[in-house]
Amino acid sequence: MGAFCKTSLDALNADFPTSPPGRPRDDASSFFNAEHEPHTSADLLNAGRTSTAGYNRGSFFHAGREEPLKGGRDEEEAANQVGEGIWDVYADFNNAGPRYSTAFGQKEKGYQQLPPSTPKQEEDNATATPVEMVTVPALGPEWARSEMRDMTKAGRKEKKADSRREKWKAWKRGETGTCGKYFTRKTLVWALFAVCAVTATILGFTIPRVPSFSFDNSTPLVAATGNWNASIPTYFNRAPANFSFPAFASLQVNTDSNYLPIHFSYLHASIYDLDSLNLVGTGDFSKKTLPAKGFPQIMLPLNFTYVASNYTDQTWANWYNACKSKTLYINGLRTPLKFRLVLDMRIVGLPTTYHASTQISDAACPIELSPNNS
Repeated sequence: MGAFCKTSLDALNADFPTSPPGRPRDDASSFFNAEHEPHTSADLLNAGRTSTAGYNRGSFFHAGREEPLKGGRDEEEAANQVGEGIWDVYADFNNAGPRYSTAFGQKEKGYQQLPPSTPKQEEDNATATPVEMVTVPALGPEWARSEMRDMTKAGRKEKKADSRREKWKAWKRGETGTCGKYFTRKTLVWALFAVCAVTATILGFTIPRVPSFSFDNSTPLVAATGNWNASIPTYFNRAPANFSFPAFASLQVNTDSNYLPIHFSYLHASIYDLDSLNLVGTGDFSKKTLPAKGFPQIMLPLNFTYVASNYTDQTWANWYNACKSKTLYINGLRTPLKFRLVLDMRIVGLPTTYHASTQISDAACPIELSPNNS
């Protein structure tokens, strides 16, 4: 068994001599050395004594060769003068000085410079021919599907629609305004209210009102004159029973509710007998302008025309009795006319046709037949 046992040996400690044969030294008990006499004060004063009272070089295990400590500048200069190198702990590893350990080889006396090496890139540059460099654009990042969708026309439209939808929702919640931060929903409501108020005020002064009409109490019907009288014949016939004559309706118009003058596009009149409700006359008025805030009077031209089956017709009899000669009456008072006037008018500024009517039951006939026309 002893032949195969391998002793522990530190290669770096091979420079130092091993312990002498015989009894091994007991370094642990060097402080109390049994081979020597107890120390005395005389021993301590002995100048030739080199041992100390405890710790010596045999008290520790030496892991390597002892080296002198690196001294100061004076010691370095003295060492350089005698040709000895300065101790450096990196000398064995970076080839910058002598090797101090002979564990793996013979101790070297000096520094061996390694041959310089030429980098591979410098060699390639030295042997390669000049190459023309071409600028190649760098590859961009990969596009996501959503980004590619946004670059299409449909994607841009969809994005704009989403943006408008979000702005509309924010505006309805009162978080933002359509023209910056000022024109919010609350501002719009107040602005619309102000616009409506101003518009209503303006329309209240500018929109025309349909006026009211009434007959002149003294002379509701006036005999026609001028061209109107010459254009329509005057007659009453019994067989066949009919009559025809021109006249003017003297009307008073109430425009007190208007702030601007009233412009009539046309005015059409229809006359109905109150007893029989038959149409006995018509009239048309061309364009006419009446002042506002007043009671102007107009003369509306009328054409009284009626045809009956015989002279016993009630409508024909009513109008004949009212228009025949006064000499045929004892007191000279003729029967008054009773009729209703209906007006259809178009006024500039109003969207449709409006109607107005008035009636009278004591109008005098504007014409008087001869006594022979009976």
